[in-house]
Amino acid sequence: MSARTLLKSLLAYQAWANDELLEKLGCLDPRRNAKERHAALRLMNHIHVVSRIFAAHLTGVAHGYASDNTEETPEPAELRAAMVEGDRWYLDYLETVLERQLSEPVAFTFTDGDKGCMTRQEMLTHVVLHGSYHRGEIGRMLAGIAVAPPWDTYAVHLHRAEPSRRLQR
Repeated sequence: MSARTLLKSLLAYQAWANDELLEKLGCLDPRRNAKERHAALRLMNHIHVVSRIFAAHLTGVAHGYASDNTEETPEPAELRAAMVEGDRWYLDYLETVLERQLSEPVAFTFTDGDKGCMTRQEMLTHVVLHGSYHRGEIGRMLAGIAVAPPWDTYAVHLHRAEPSRRLQR
């Protein structure tokens, strides 16, 4: 399996997992679960902002963020639309980037001013793993208020996206 094929699968998983979780967060009662809802939306917004920052690094443009989150916390529907667009950007980017470019190092500056350098494929992998880590945090928060989180695993995504995998022996 090529790096591009694996990254495409991982980015599709990320888009699915983000959307599933934001749908669940949109159903939380904003009064009864105000603290957990707010914390979960802050984390999802953080995932989104970091995703946009790395998209800017990948394309060599300024991202305009001074931090890895925004001051305002978006509502679930607004955040969901923004994340769908961002996740689509990554899938489209992967269709246009050349295979040889995936292993090219890209120098950049973190929002705290520290310098960094990662290959494009490392950046893409970071975006997926970063989001997965924070969705896991949100899943624990939801479980703490007796709300079943979505079943956010790569294996579940693969089998839902391709049900014929269940027929393999």
